[in-house]
Amino acid sequence: MSSLRTFWMRLKNGSIKRMIHNVNLVHKESGKSRLLLYPDVLYWMLGKGYGYLEYYTYGFAYIGKGKRLTFMNMNEHLAMTRKLNNRDYYDVFDDKCQFYRTFRDFLKRDYVDLHDGPEAFEAFCQKHPVFFVKQPVSYGGMGVKKIKLSPEEDLKALFMSLTENGFYLAEEVIVQDEKMASLNPASVNTIRIVTIVSDTGKVHVVYALLRVGSGKNDVDNVSSGGMYTLLSEEGETSYPFFCDKDVAYYEKHPVTGQDLLHFHVPQYDEAVKMCEEAARVVPQMRYIGWDIAITKNGPVMVEGNNLPGYDMCQNHRFHEDGCGLKERFRQIIED
Repeated sequence: MSSLRTFWMRLKNGSIKRMIHNVNLVHKESGKSRLLLYPDVLYWMLGKGYGYLEYYTYGFAYIGKGKRLTFMNMNEHLAMTRKLNNRDYYDVFDDKCQFYRTFRDFLKRDYVDLHDGPEAFEAFCQKHPVFFVKQPVSYGGMGVKKIKLSPEEDLKALFMSLTENGFYLAEEVIVQDEKMASLNPASVNTIRIVTIVSDTGKVHVVYALLRVGSGKNDVDNVSSGGMYTLLSEEGETSYPFFCDKDVAYYEKHPVTGQDLLHFHVPQYDEAVKMCEEAARVVPQMRYIGWDIAITKNGPVMVEGNNLPGYDMCQNHRFHEDGCGLKERFRQIIED
């Protein structure tokens, strides 16, 4: 993808208004003149493929060209993903029905594929009066809704309504561990653990993020207003959480007031082990981001992503040396 095409795609997916907002934030925090910032932002967007939000979150205002080039950009990430993941197997992860069948042993909860018919759905409903339904191909917390059955519910009519609207997956509600719920009880707060299977066949955890919902809906996705921070190798938080939607950092949850720093994810080692095992199930897909929820009975898999993201883990507030993770990715792949 050319730099010019990347530039226009970023503008199309974002907005001039938001770019101005981001530049104003950089100006306010760094004290640098807008007259200098605008051409610098545009140069790194058009000439180097870094978006205006990346310019802010990577802390480009505080570092020179040498350190800026240690950060992976979108084009580099896509090239790396194409190398590691076989497109013929994308549907295993993009289609939640396929994913649930493939990784059934890691889900550790009941679910039903509505392709199996109304009888299977009705049997599921008899056991679960409250459950979530999902559209098989959906992203960012979209295509998900919670169902609460009434005693008089017409299950055949509900089945027809769901399938007509593309909701083909129904699953048992995940009840998260009390400690995880303390961060924000309105959503299941998940861990994103990213693994790469190296050229020599070793499974590596590249990074892990803790994601917490905004308190306004049932999901913790960043695109839906959630926030995230980088976890240590021990599963602890040391840095403030960042919210893309607000373009703001939080040390306390903005709705619940819960302290977000120095939090240790329970059963973190077990979650890592689960992801390392899952990483070997589809060997044609070597680079996956696993979303894991923590329940009182252990970690459970929520979903897997074949384009896990490269920007969140490189937020400059999470790296005291001012460098990105491009070299870390390279070393892991070649190990």
